[in-house]
Amino acid sequence: MRSTRQLSITLPVEMANLVKQRVANGDYVSESEVIREGLRALQERENAVEHWLRTEVAATYDAHKADPTKALPIDEAWKRLEARMDKIDREED
Repeated sequence: MRSTRQLSITLPVEMANLVKQRVANGDYVSESEVIREGLRALQERENAVEHWLRTEVAATYDAHKADPTKALPIDEAWKRLEARMDKIDREED
C-alpha cells in the first residue's frame, strides 16, 4: 500500500510562483516538498496554539474563576500593557 496520496491543488499565482522559486533556488527538491514543509509548519503552529490554550489560557481562566477579585479593570490592564510596550520600545532604541 502507498504511503503517499496524490492531490491536485490550486494556488494563487503569487503562492504558486513562490513554490516554484523555492525549488528553482534549490531550497527544496520538489514542489511537493515545499507544500509538505508548509503543512508541517502549519501543524506545529496549531499544536503550539493548542498547548498555549490548554496550559496558560486555561490556567488563567481557572485562577480567575477561583478568585475574580484579582482581575484588573480593562483600563488598568491596557495601561500596564502600554507601559510594557513603551519600555520595550525604549530598550530597542
